[in-house]
Amino acid sequence: MNQMIFITGADRGLGLALTKDFLDRGDIVFAGQFMEDWNELAELKLLHQEHLFLIPLDVSDPESVMAAYHLVEEKTDKIDILINNAGISGSIGDITCLENIERGMQIFQTNCLGPLCMVNTFLPLMMKENTTKRLCFISSEAGSISVCHREDGFVYPMSKAGLNMVVKLLFADLREQGFTFRLYNPGWMRSYMSGKKSVVGKIEPEESSKVAIDYFTKTLKHEDVLKMLDNNNMVWPF
Repeated sequence: MNQMIFITGADRGLGLALTKDFLDRGDIVFAGQFMEDWNELAELKLLHQEHLFLIPLDVSDPESVMAAYHLVEEKTDKIDILINNAGISGSIGDITCLENIERGMQIFQTNCLGPLCMVNTFLPLMMKENTTKRLCFISSEAGSISVCHREDGFVYPMSKAGLNMVVKLLFADLREQGFTFRLYNPGWMRSYMSGKKSVVGKIEPEESSKVAIDYFTKTLKHEDVLKMLDNNNMVWPF
């Protein structure tokens, strides 16, 4: 049976790869589109007219999130899987340069508070009967307090650690209502986190997406345990 999937930050990188993989499965995808001038989603829409819907979305803006909710509500009465993928990175020295404080706040708003806003806003579409009720979050090794090895670009790890706490609290609040959770560390991808395609990294977003799709869609033996898996199916402390 086709599932209804919402993916934030679907323009490129992991978000776009996830969109393509879910479409290949036959699912219906609502793709959060942040960059209207980035044409890959529009090109994909031409190939999947009935299964792909482009939804303008800035997760850092609650009004944009609410507008996205209303657009989705016009097309479906439920969402099975919500994938909070949208994210932005920091820069070297970003915690020591006061002129970068607004950028730091934007990182937190997007990476940490944005997913919380998405969940709270889209809950009505996920509380319906016969929905999968699955909440997925793209985290990072940088958000693991015990193993984070980074020495610069402090705001990004702080925002991902904050995201992990958001997921922990949502897990405690919503699990008894039938929600299941997926926290995923996609690995060091050659993605667009810095604004342009990275030439460094160990894997392509398409490789990480294959692992993520399996993790996001299968039923786990112990759904009452929250854990973070990486692209090698290894468990990370967070």
